[in-house]
Amino acid sequence: MVSEDVKPENAESEAPEAPEEAASIGASAADEPQHDEHDVAPVGVASPSQLGTQRFVFGGYFAAAIGIAFILSKVLEFAWFKLQAVKPVIGEPRDEIIMPVAGLLGAATAVYYWYRTRARQLAEEVAVEMGKVTWPSRTEVTNGTFVVIVTTVVSTVFFALMDRFWGFVTNLVYGGS
Repeated sequence: MVSEDVKPENAESEAPEAPEEAASIGASAADEPQHDEHDVAPVGVASPSQLGTQRFVFGGYFAAAIGIAFILSKVLEFAWFKLQAVKPVIGEPRDEIIMPVAGLLGAATAVYYWYRTRARQLAEEVAVEMGKVTWPSRTEVTNGTFVVIVTTVVSTVFFALMDRFWGFVTNLVYGGS
């Protein structure tokens, strides 16, 4: 494996090549197509491909924050209604109060778990392992879905016919109506 094939862990550790190193690489570098300037991300900005599996960890924390905010908004709204029954002066729950409070609590929870090293390590390990999974192609998923639907329909028809048959036999034996 050539050192050029290894992706650096972070963008800051990547240093530009010295002219001597570029000349020593030889014809393999000359054969590669040159990228235009607009294809290169600005310095200090990480593109999704540079983030690797880290982007899934960020996405997971963001989704968790949104989910927690949603659940907290429902809990706060319920608590507000219950408190209104005890103390009617409070009035109707207002979304301009409940939604920002729930959003802040959701974001605070995500940040709290981001700074907990063990939780973040676990999320990163899960993302790395999920990156190793061989996912089925679109045709494999389509064929598998078709097989499941056909099997479900056939077994439903089979059991419906068996139910009718045994109902008929039971009525003959026991003389039901």
